[in-house]
Amino acid sequence: MAETGGLQAVYNPDVLTCLANLSNDEVFTPPEVACAMLDLLPQEIFTDPSVTFLDPACKSGVFLREAAKRLIVGLESQIPDLQERIDHILHRQLYGIAITQLTGLLSRRTLYCSKYPNSAYSVSRFEDEEGNIRYREIGHSWQNGKCIYCKTSQKGSLSAQKRGEGLEAHAYEFIHNARPEELMGMSFDVIIGNPPYQLSTAGDDNGAQAKPVYHKFIEQAKKLNPRYLLMIIPSRWFSGGWGLDEFRDAMMSDRSIRELHDFPDASDCFPGVEIKGGVCYFLRDRLYDGTCRFVTHQRERILSQADRLLREPGCDIVIRLNEAIPILHKVAAKGEDTFASIVSTKKPFGFITNYKGAKKRPSKDSVKLYANRRIEYVQRAEIARNREAVDQHKVIVPKAVGSGDGKTDVIRPLYCEPGACCTETYLLVGPFESREIAEHVMEYMGTRFFHFLVTLQKNTQDCMRRVYSFVPMQDFSRTWTDEELYEKYGLTEEEIAYIEASVWPERPEEA
Repeated sequence: MAETGGLQAVYNPDVLTCLANLSNDEVFTPPEVACAMLDLLPQEIFTDPSVTFLDPACKSGVFLREAAKRLIVGLESQIPDLQERIDHILHRQLYGIAITQLTGLLSRRTLYCSKYPNSAYSVSRFEDEEGNIRYREIGHSWQNGKCIYCKTSQKGSLSAQKRGEGLEAHAYEFIHNARPEELMGMSFDVIIGNPPYQLSTAGDDNGAQAKPVYHKFIEQAKKLNPRYLLMIIPSRWFSGGWGLDEFRDAMMSDRSIRELHDFPDASDCFPGVEIKGGVCYFLRDRLYDGTCRFVTHQRERILSQADRLLREPGCDIVIRLNEAIPILHKVAAKGEDTFASIVSTKKPFGFITNYKGAKKRPSKDSVKLYANRRIEYVQRAEIARNREAVDQHKVIVPKAVGSGDGKTDVIRPLYCEPGACCTETYLLVGPFESREIAEHVMEYMGTRFFHFLVTLQKNTQDCMRRVYSFVPMQDFSRTWTDEELYEKYGLTEEEIAYIEASVWPERPEEA
């Protein structure tokens, strides 16, 4: 059998292309994405028989398989015999840690062509059933009701086990270890993978939310001090994410990140899979110190790319749009207060989203309550916060808007008259001295300029106060149009065209 033909038979990418995701926490990586990530490495690395690779979150084994294909070609001159070359690569260069017993079997089948590498069907014989892809079923390490490693709730984990949702109760071996270097007993030149994204936290005080876990894999991988670190993860860390503030700060300060490829629409990487805020993959080179090549992808084309720092001066988030940076600089140069200063935190008047008020006004002293798609009434004594704003003119805005797509998300403010308040469905903007000023504020919030600056912070449905922190305050004794705002901040025709194209293909009232 010819060598090329044999390799094609052994390593068939179509099989893994057809795999769907295991759960909402673990998504299989398509072979073409794994190849694009491996393309970021200096390709001479695949001609070095001493280079070692680790996938710490094996699901399908695609990263190890694609690395094996390149090594088989790259080492041909040094190890001419094909079987000897395959044995060397699989025994001494490629390693994995599976996230479940099932993915361990699948990954071994992908890499060794047999789920049991000590069988006669394996392309390289090992002495045991695992080969270099291990799986250990371990438990969480509980302390005060939380796992000391992944911080998941003990109560939530037990609930998941009772429901039979084993995946959400897993303690992933790679991140549940204080000394990851002891797991495999060796060091690695390249760590690459697609880690689990989140854990169910049903039973936590925060409710049935999903707790990010992917950053734990990156932090743990850094402890192994690889020359290269390549991972694909959700892009939500750019500006949000539960418990990701320290991780975001570390990533933004890391000048070893050589390239970052961002996909605002996750389906461009994972067809048929919805991941709010998109996904990104990055290359971290331990010996590199400089700017990051930031590349934005849309469908099958590169939308933009720039060599820049991940941390812009004065920003605590990653600016996702390369073209937005000079616009943001011009706005910030005015030194104006931010619009966020007049936006409340959640539960502006103390009422939760599903609070039930009276359907009819019980007394003259009662207050109108704007709830989710309904109007009810509450007694003044029930108002726990911002009582002074109740009898003033104000604006309320939904705390969740759209999907994070700036082209279609429309923030629709509502005038909230004196003698009225709202539930947690909304945030409070104001209060103001008159209805006229409140209406000027609402007109400002209806500009493309306003929405564009909001999109720099907003990449999910959440539209909390922080998303308004790039928006400058204005003199609301007058109205503002986009044209007046563009002129005020000295935007170029190209910058104006970019804003117009980025926010609403057509005006919301025209759609």
